[in-house]
Amino acid sequence: MARSRTRSPTIDTIRLDDLTDNDGARLRSGDDLEAERFSGCDLTARDLTGSSFRECEFVGVTFTETKLRGVTFSEVVATDLHAPVFSAPRSTWRDVRIDHARLGSVEAYEAQMRSVHIDGSKLDFVNLRNATLTDVLISNCIIDELDLGSATVQRLELQNCRIGTLDVNGATLKDVDLRSSDFGAIHGLEGLRGATIDDAQLALLAPLLAAHLGILVE
Repeated sequence: MARSRTRSPTIDTIRLDDLTDNDGARLRSGDDLEAERFSGCDLTARDLTGSSFRECEFVGVTFTETKLRGVTFSEVVATDLHAPVFSAPRSTWRDVRIDHARLGSVEAYEAQMRSVHIDGSKLDFVNLRNATLTDVLISNCIIDELDLGSATVQRLELQNCRIGTLDVNGATLKDVDLRSSDFGAIHGLEGLRGATIDDAQLALLAPLLAAHLGILVE
């Protein structure tokens, strides 16, 4: 019987043309924005609940405690984002690329993500509990804690990342590639079903697996 291979995420190319500059001053909750560029904007504590951003670019934007519940990001490129607290629960992300973000607490529980690439970023705590992730690539990132508790994840690759704690309690994983990343701790070992690891990672996990299964090693 042929051995199945872990499928890599499919990340669509994003092309943004003829963008209109927007200073963000008039942004309101429920806005529907298309083909606009936001550069150097400070959106601290703004209420953008339920807004939609399509074919937009964000450069050097500050989202400190901005209310982004239920926001839709579609065909969006974001660079150099800053926020001690990035609050976007129940948001929708489709064809999104994020580069060089510096975010503290990321609240994206119950989010829907498809074709998302996050690269070269530093994230303290990422809450993706009960989220649905399909075709997501996280590369060259440092994440103190990544919480995928009860999430449904298909085709996720953590590429060359350093993860302090990975929580997969109750998660449903399929084609999740962890092989090129380092982890300080993993919670919810039973949730790793459907993930791919390498020999070195297996050796590090061996004591945890033995304890989880009640195996005494002497």
